[in-house]
Amino acid sequence: MKYKIATLEDIDNVLELHFRYQVDSIQEEDKKDGFVTTAFTAEQLTELINKEQGLFIALKDDKVIAYVMSASWQFWSKWPMFEHMIKDLKNLEYLGQKLSVENSYQYGPICIDKSVRGSGVLEKIFDFSRKEMSKRFPILVTFVNKINPRSYEAHKRKLGLEVIQEFDYNNNHYYEMVYDTSKKQF
Repeated sequence: MKYKIATLEDIDNVLELHFRYQVDSIQEEDKKDGFVTTAFTAEQLTELINKEQGLFIALKDDKVIAYVMSASWQFWSKWPMFEHMIKDLKNLEYLGQKLSVENSYQYGPICIDKSVRGSGVLEKIFDFSRKEMSKRFPILVTFVNKINPRSYEAHKRKLGLEVIQEFDYNNNHYYEMVYDTSKKQF
């Protein structure tokens, strides 16, 4: 297994994995095992790679079997959901400081092929991305839709993220979670 920061050459393979697990295109029987809600384009991934170096991938036999997206709030601010979260950062406190666009970043989505789930890929790709992003930000922030219990359990139990609040947006209910990027997984 190889973990790396994605390059432009990896985009098609990332999108292929993403399509298999995105809520609009996932097989119905696979939804219970988790899914990604946001759709992404090649152009958006190009920007994520070029401006943020924020697409992290796991490769097995040169095939992308997992990815994590992580980026500054500036990158995510084009999406209304993230704009909503940005406005609320000042109302949250973690590690003795108010959250801000300067001291935190948005982690996720994460997607792992079902063929390698439960094998430690989640923990390893999370830690790889955390380590890279900790060079820029002390606090990770993410959200999990309450209709995705597998993702919630994985982030809380396996990775140790903490729920900082629950919130509603666009008729959906979410857990907002945080993590101290100085904490190593292993």
